[in-house]
Amino acid sequence: MTEPSCTNPNQQLWEKGDFTAIAEAFMREPGAALVDSLGVTPQMRVLDLGCGDGTTALPLAQHGADVLGIDIARNLVDAGNARARAAGLENLRFENGDASDLTDVADDAFDLTISIFGAMFCPKPFDVAREMVRVTQPGGRIVMGNWIPNDPTSFVSDVLKISSTFTPPPPEGFINPMLWGVETNVLERFGSAGMEADRISIEKDTFQFTSSSRGADDWVNIMKDYYGPTMNAYEAARASGNEAELHRQLTELTHAHNLASEDTLQIRATYLRVTVQV
Repeated sequence: MTEPSCTNPNQQLWEKGDFTAIAEAFMREPGAALVDSLGVTPQMRVLDLGCGDGTTALPLAQHGADVLGIDIARNLVDAGNARARAAGLENLRFENGDASDLTDVADDAFDLTISIFGAMFCPKPFDVAREMVRVTQPGGRIVMGNWIPNDPTSFVSDVLKISSTFTPPPPEGFINPMLWGVETNVLERFGSAGMEADRISIEKDTFQFTSSSRGADDWVNIMKDYYGPTMNAYEAARASGNEAELHRQLTELTHAHNLASEDTLQIRATYLRVTVQV
């Protein structure tokens, strides 16, 4: 796999922190539950784009699929390969790559291509849609999970919205990743890749962040220390003297969404689930 340039701003953002810390704390169980809903069968060829260290890729392989995980963050690729080795999964491998330019991936290579809160953050959404369609064989499926903008039940979109108010304006030409959570944009992007609207189904679903040992305050602190966008927000807020206000807003938001007790976490986050029949 051809690695993205080390000057790639998107790569720098996601390598800045360590998403493994977030996934280990809050995402392993819901990731496995999401995979259970996909109807994966043994020997199915699956591509997981923006896979992190394998929150969905690892359970996909445990279902017997032959899985390739691709992520732009090299630290997460290394962590994913370490998890695969530790689990004894020879049918799972991770490679560094860019979801908008899968140069070394052949046409029609996969029965199922998924991206759960991953490829939506790539700055070239039309290229992402084109590449996902290209590498999925006719008769196969694409499944995306995308956060929804301005939805009070989406939670993560509010985390990112708050964070953005404390950071400098994005560069000219920036495309908000939350736009992947708007149905008309999904139809337009996959339409430009040759997919008719009747081959695209879109529904709201729920991803539940859970922890039996960490609460809402732990969530905020982990996001502050390990999640690229919120790390940037804290750095900018600290420089402008607004760190306490940023922390207050994120803490209030997280406590408001937490359905569990003070020392545990249960947050139901609505997302857009997109299925494309290729």
